Amino acid sequence: MEPRGMKKRRPFTTMPEQYIGLKEIINKQSEVAQPVLTEEQMEQINFTLIEALHTNKQVYLTYYKNGQRITETGFIQFVDSLGNLFVFIDEVFELKNKMRLSELIDIRFM
Repeated sequence: MEPRGMKKRRPFTTMPEQYIGLKEIINKQSEVAQPVLTEEQMEQINFTLIEALHTNKQVYLTYYKNGQRITETGFIQFVDSLGNLFVFIDEVFELKNKMRLSELIDIRFM
């Protein structure tokens, strides 16, 4: 018979499903509803998008995704108003992100 040796005990990790369920509950509580923009706000967003595209200025983008309001910084690369999407390059990872215009909540110059 072999000795058991030193084993670390984690008393509350016996039910990993419990942690998954708790994480889902916490995420549900932090969800927010997508804000409804006025016509004036949408016009201002369009104007700022076009200006950022032509001047290649860095912007703060606030958008709605999966119940969360997310703010990132980056550069606008492409805007397709007919296709309802735009492409921006993330400042941190320099990745191209394709997003719907309807998800955009706010855009401001840095």
